[in-house]
Amino acid sequence: MTQFPDRLSGGSPYPLGATFDGLGVNFAVFSANAEMIELCIYDPTGRREIARFELPEWTDEVWHGYLPDARPGLLYGYRAHGRYAPEEGHRFNPHKLLIDPYARELSGQIRWTDSLHGYRLRSSRKDLSFDRRDSAGSVPKSVVTMDNFDWSGDVRPRTPWSETVIYEAHVKGLTKLMQDVAPGERGTFTGLSHPRVIDHLKKLGVTAVELLPVHAFAQDQFLQEKRLHNYWGYSTLGFFAPERRYLANGDANDFRMTVRQLHAAGIEVILDVVYNHTCEGSELGPTLSWRGLDNATYYRLQQDNPRYCVNDTGTGNTMNLSRARVIQMVADSLRYWATSFGVDGFRFDLGLTLGRTDHGFDPGAGFFDVLRQDPVLGQLKLITEPWDIGLGGYALGGFPPGFAEWNDKYRDTVRRYWRGDPAQRGELAARLSGSGDLFDRRARRPWASVNYLASHDGYPLADITAYEQRHNEANGEDNRDGHGENFSRNWGAEGSTDDAGINAVRARVRRSMLVTLFSSLGTPMLLAGDEFGRSQGGNNNAYCQDNEISWLDWEQLETDEGRALFEFTRRAIALRKQYTMLRAPMFLYGEDSPGHGVNDIEWFDERGEQLSIDDWNNPEGRALAMRRAIRLDDGRVEALTLLLNASEEELAFQLPPAPDVPRTVLLDSARPEAEPFEIEHRYDVAGHGAVLVSWTTQDDRG
Repeated sequence: MTQFPDRLSGGSPYPLGATFDGLGVNFAVFSANAEMIELCIYDPTGRREIARFELPEWTDEVWHGYLPDARPGLLYGYRAHGRYAPEEGHRFNPHKLLIDPYARELSGQIRWTDSLHGYRLRSSRKDLSFDRRDSAGSVPKSVVTMDNFDWSGDVRPRTPWSETVIYEAHVKGLTKLMQDVAPGERGTFTGLSHPRVIDHLKKLGVTAVELLPVHAFAQDQFLQEKRLHNYWGYSTLGFFAPERRYLANGDANDFRMTVRQLHAAGIEVILDVVYNHTCEGSELGPTLSWRGLDNATYYRLQQDNPRYCVNDTGTGNTMNLSRARVIQMVADSLRYWATSFGVDGFRFDLGLTLGRTDHGFDPGAGFFDVLRQDPVLGQLKLITEPWDIGLGGYALGGFPPGFAEWNDKYRDTVRRYWRGDPAQRGELAARLSGSGDLFDRRARRPWASVNYLASHDGYPLADITAYEQRHNEANGEDNRDGHGENFSRNWGAEGSTDDAGINAVRARVRRSMLVTLFSSLGTPMLLAGDEFGRSQGGNNNAYCQDNEISWLDWEQLETDEGRALFEFTRRAIALRKQYTMLRAPMFLYGEDSPGHGVNDIEWFDERGEQLSIDDWNNPEGRALAMRRAIRLDDGRVEALTLLLNASEEELAFQLPPAPDVPRTVLLDSARPEAEPFEIEHRYDVAGHGAVLVSWTTQDDRG
């Protein structure tokens, strides 16, 4: 039986968390307002407390102590003593065992009982009451770990932003139904690195995988009561610990090996991270970690009544990133994933919240400054979701340099254009050319606009063309949840149909949207499964559907339709890689000419004439041609023209004036299997069709 000393020695306030030094473990945890913090040690099962120590030192608001002879694998938790005064923002309750915010591993799951709350759940005084039941039996235990992974041979791909193509995927959903993966590895990090997955990604041509949250997350009580699950993972329980469900062998090295294998294949790994809120919910939520350690510091509270949480996230609480120690925790977490796991970038869920102050969103907020100047984090890909539900909670284009942003205006404009909405030409032109109206400032570049047709949140591409109403009945909320307006069109039938005409139009529109995406300036993002026609049956809010609604059905890829769509998508991505002007690193405004009387970007209608002000304002104008041109290193001029026809009928496009050289159709959404072929000065573009045409002049030097 382990022998423990009577008390801890002082140890060090740095680093935060539980750190093994070869002789013992240093424990350090922040709390500005606690009066005492106890360290509780548990047996290997996590069921029995075997020792308890008071942390003896308090330095710079960090409580710390050193336990000699302790080893990795030790299970522990904290109890924080202090004032229970909700009306002042303090919710200390030593009867509640608390997870270390810096825990690298968690043992066990939350068991939802009333004891998890700091107050008596059914008291008439609600959270002003005080609960003395011990929560230890219902709380996961923190685990002391030691990183020992050898990264010496790893080489980060470091793909330039202008060459990046993102593939958004869910760790479990990606391989849960992939028969090539061993049953015990399906839906895990190990499954993600299976040779078939990597081969698929490489053939497709994507350069980065963006994973939905992999931090340890809670299975929310309200979902469990409905026999549903938190599938997406936006309910963080630990910012440093990987989600155990994704560890095939129960070892965090599973993820490290996956990252290393993806790197070896030239694929970057980006994590969707949730630092705007935690799983503790509103002031009526449970006390699991941050609330019990220092509620008044970790969370933004209402200024006039700090009993209540500010809810700018829609989840009940909002993390207070105006506090230095909270910023430190987030930055330490990001740095840990970047260095210990080799992660190449992060996508910040509700990123606007991270720059919120008492006066609203501030692009100069301290959190952004910390990331931009950090020698590790400042070199990674940083992507933000530029909105939340708070006052003024939309700031697309308002983030500082160094950040890319999910561009929902791009998503909605492309959807509206292809479903045939009027008055879309001007807005579409702005989105196709990199959304310079939003991002061209402070030396930002087109890559700052993350362009996408679909993401995990909403319809996949197939459903955008098959459903006009959401079908979220499986979520148990009477179909009231999810987006009410999806800018979708079913083309004559709601859902799946045997009508060949409807299916042909749907397929063409999907291909046209893909051509649009990969021909636009900016950073394209593809939702996993859209390359072979994955559907969610009309569910546009599948956050709680850990089943076939959300999982990728790889058998679709073996159908004629699935193979054809994959091949078309692959070709579109390959063309983007081949032609620099499809991923131009600078904004274009038609002010520079590479030669031969053409400008770097120009706009035309189907007559081959430049659009007048009246043409731009014509609400019924649904044809648009965008030509971009560059001068090659050898002196030749190369041009690409994107022809778009969102009308119902075929249109004969007169190609814009150009040198008398052959023109080649590279891609036509109405002729998906056609190889490149030469044309004259006119080309018929099918209704709902998109065509990409190229030409190159002869060398005119000398």
